[in-house]
Amino acid sequence: MSSQTNNNKLAIRFRCPRELEGLLPHPMPANVGVPDWLKLMPTTAFSALNQQDDDTVKRCPPFIDAMTCGFLIPLICDLKVEDGEIVWDNDIPPGGEIDFPRSPISFHDEGQLTGSPLFEGDRFVIKFHNLWTIEAPEGYALFFTHPVNRFDLPFTTLSGLVDCDRYHDSWIHFPAHWHNTGFRGVLPKGTPIAQCIPVKRENWTGQTSAFTEDEAQKVHALRSALKREPGLYRRKFRA
Repeated sequence: MSSQTNNNKLAIRFRCPRELEGLLPHPMPANVGVPDWLKLMPTTAFSALNQQDDDTVKRCPPFIDAMTCGFLIPLICDLKVEDGEIVWDNDIPPGGEIDFPRSPISFHDEGQLTGSPLFEGDRFVIKFHNLWTIEAPEGYALFFTHPVNRFDLPFTTLSGLVDCDRYHDSWIHFPAHWHNTGFRGVLPKGTPIAQCIPVKRENWTGQTSAFTEDEAQKVHALRSALKREPGLYRRKFRA
């Protein structure tokens, strides 16, 4: 099946079992899933260092563009966290022709992280269940990672790269490190648990060199312009 829409734009295709259609929160374009704290934060704030109002990260295009790139995968139901336990009430029908996990999470034994910085004895790594299969256009992989700049979330999703133009007929679940052991409360249904960003498969080589005289002049000119004209990157260089 083609991974392009009728207007010839590239598309990521998300599919779910028929029994779950209308019950699962949909993956969403990351640009419509920005958190409330970003919407509410000011665009400028007083800098004690510079003794003036300076732009906040809300006006930093690279910060925002990273957060709004690709798609967000949502948590399939509420998770209640209390006294070291995670419980849920996930009212979804049983699997029909295709079996699928009914729980929103499972666990990785800590032994699978032996030798890594994430290893902690007597601590499991959770795995968020995703019930959407995900297909990328031919030639594209998908980079799955923690929702970008979402430091407010009590977990950190591990990153992975999947060739979803080839592997798209089964689930991709998301291991995560629950770093906030003091968290108490409800992680709501629809909370982004992973961000997926298309990556075109290409061969790359690295090249290093010193600036030529012309290149050095261009660097100097651009750095001077950036100091002189606030917002220059946003106006001239942002795609």
